[in-house]
Amino acid sequence: MNKSVAMSGESSSNSGVNGVTGLDCTNASRGVWLVKVPKYMSNKWQKALPLTEVGRLSITKSSSGRPEILFNLSQEVTKSETNDSSAVKQVMIPTEHQFAISDIKNQTLAVFSQMSEESSTSGLALEGNVVQKGECRPIGNDNYMNLKKETIRKASQPARTVQQLDRAVINYKPISAHKSDVIHNLLLDFELKKKSEGKKSREDKDKVQDMLFSAFEKHQYYNIKDLERVTRQPIPYLKEILKEICHYNAKNPHKNMWELKPEFRHYKQNQS
Repeated sequence: MNKSVAMSGESSSNSGVNGVTGLDCTNASRGVWLVKVPKYMSNKWQKALPLTEVGRLSITKSSSGRPEILFNLSQEVTKSETNDSSAVKQVMIPTEHQFAISDIKNQTLAVFSQMSEESSTSGLALEGNVVQKGECRPIGNDNYMNLKKETIRKASQPARTVQQLDRAVINYKPISAHKSDVIHNLLLDFELKKKSEGKKSREDKDKVQDMLFSAFEKHQYYNIKDLERVTRQPIPYLKEILKEICHYNAKNPHKNMWELKPEFRHYKQNQS
C-alpha cells in the first residue's frame, strides 16, 4: 500500500524526502486533481476493500456555460453503513456531492507516493502534477440533514453521565502503611525494647514497697503502667503487692488508678 502526499514548489529527481532517495518521475507528465472530501467519506474509503469502486464523477455544463461537477458515492461504499457497529441510529451518509473548484494559477502542486515498509519496493514516486483543486461538498438533502442532526446530538452529550447503582460501591483509598506492616513494626519495636531493658526479675517485697511509698509521696494516684515503669517489676507480682498497701479506684473521677490505703498515707502526717 502506498501513501500519497501533495507538495508545493519544485522538486528535484535526485533530492530525498524523509531521508529516502531515488525519486520515480515516470508519471511526471500526468495531471491529477487534489480534492478535499468530508470526514465521513474519508472514513468510508479507508474501510473499503482494495479495487473497490468508491464513486462516479459526472461533469456537465450549466446553463451559464460553467462546468458543473457532481460526485455520487457507490453503493459498495454506502451499503456497509447498516452493518457498521459504530453508526449511531443507522444514519445514512449523503451520496450526492458537488465539487467547488478553486483557482491554483499561482500555485505549483504535485502528488508523491511512498511505499510502505512491508512492500518489496521502496522509495518515492511522483504520481502527477495537480491541475485542478477543489472541495467535495454534500448536497443539502434529507440524508445530509439527518447526519448533521446526529453529529450535533453526539457533540452535545456530556462526557460523563449519572448512573443509578443497585448496590454500594466500595472504594479503597491507597495508604502508605498497611495494617500488616504496622503490626510487624510494633512487634519489632517491642522485641527491641524488651531486649534493651532486659528480663524483669522479682525484687524483694520490702524493697518494692519502699519504691511504691517513695512514688506515692510525689503523686497520690498512679495507673499500673506508670508503677510498672517506676518499679520495673512484672505486673502480676506488682499487683499482689499493690493489693496489700493500695486501693484500686473503679469509679470516676480517678477510675483505673491506684492510691495508698489510709493507714499507709504517712505523707499526710508530714504535710500537716
